[in-house]
This record gives sequence, C-alpha cells and structure tokens, in this order.
Amino acid sequence: MTRRVKTLMSKKHKTTQRPDQSDKPVGKRKYNSLKQVTPRNSHQEDYLNAIENNVVTISCGPAGSGKTYLAVYEAACHHWSKKDTGVERIIITRPAIEAGGEKLGFLPGQLEDKMDPYMRPIYDSLYDIIGIDETKMKLERGYIEIAPIAFMRGRTFNNAFIIVDEAQNATVDQLKMVMTRIGENCKVVLNGDASQSDLHNSGLPILMEVLKDVDDIALISFGKEDIVRSRVVVSVVDAFERYENGNS
Repeated sequence: MTRRVKTLMSKKHKTTQRPDQSDKPVGKRKYNSLKQVTPRNSHQEDYLNAIENNVVTISCGPAGSGKTYLAVYEAACHHWSKKDTGVERIIITRPAIEAGGEKLGFLPGQLEDKMDPYMRPIYDSLYDIIGIDETKMKLERGYIEIAPIAFMRGRTFNNAFIIVDEAQNATVDQLKMVMTRIGENCKVVLNGDASQSDLHNSGLPILMEVLKDVDDIALISFGKEDIVRSRVVVSVVDAFERYENGNS
C-alpha cells in the first residue's frame, strides 16, 4: 500500500514593520520593553512637555507628585530613542544626606553599595519602568550611572540625560556646579521638595529664583492637589501647612 506524503511548503514569515514614531515626543511613543506611563493631571502633563522641550527642567513640589518617577520615565524614553535623541547615558545623582539628621554611620562596599540606601526611590522607579534585569544590565555596562553630587565636579556630560533628585538637600554651590556640567546634547531634570530640606539653607529655591528668566530652562511647581499617592498623604501635607502657617 502506497502512503501519500504531504509536503509542507515553508511559508515566508512576514515581518511586521513598526510604525514610524519619529514625529512623536519620545515620552508618547510605544516601547516594547518599557512600561507605558501617562500623566495623571495637568501639572504632570506640563512637566513632561517641559522636559521634552527644554534643556533644563527644575521641578519643586510635595512628595508623591510624580517628580522622580516621571523624570526616570523620560530618561528611559530618551535613551530608548537614542537614534533620534542621541542620549547614550542616563546619569542619576543626589546629595548623600541622611533624612532629618539621622546618621547611618559607615557603609561598607563599593560606591554603588554606599549610595544604594540613598538611591532606593530611583531604583524602584527604574525597576518598575525598565525592569530589574534590564536595569542591572544597563548599570553594569555603564549606560546608567549613579553617583553622589560630589563626584560630578570636573566632569562634562555629553549625549546624556541627567537627573538630580532630592535637590532640596543640595547647596546653591552644589547645584551651580551641576548646572555647569552640561555639555552637548544634554537634558537635565532637577527635582526637590523645598518643604522637606535637611539643610538650613536649601539651594533649590535660590536656583529657581536665579534661573527663572533664562532661556531653555523650565520651572514647574507642584502643589498638594497634584499628589497621586494615598489621599491620606494629601491630608498630612495639608495639616503640616496649616501648622507651619499658624506658627510662622
């Protein structure tokens, strides 16, 4: 008995061409390997637009208003779109100051280990937006660099997206030093909450006053109405505002 053998012809796999997104702001593009993030209020929308359209964006406002998270998202989008933006690295820095005068003492390990407690909010944002494995790979290969502000002196950053977090804990001299590190094709975002400074004289309000009329620098102010954490955070911020105003 003759058996018929059916010959299967190999079909050519059709490759789906990705739509051209070059006309869209990088923060509004679709990325397969990034979490899609959208603004949750008008001030967040203004913040993202400011980052897209200016060299430097300085934001000040209460905790929970999305300053750090959205800055990390924009940094990731600019790096993922580096063919258009030219952003090859993400530089993340902040002052190494303990909260509220708390002393952590000597911290063992390499620089990254010493900075880890201070940078945990940044790591949380990176892990959520980029993913843990991808973040670790980018750190190992130098595409993402994390360092204290003191290590910025003497450097020039080109083709980079720089985030200065917890800027309310930097002196005006430190912030001036960071602002003069800007080289070719850079984006800089400085974030802070002036009401939670651990310094007697925070440099953030001074910096915003000095640079308020400078071209290519945007200033964004968030209020308690922009807080996107639990409603109890809004109540806490409101209660402290009433207390401080009553004692001033």
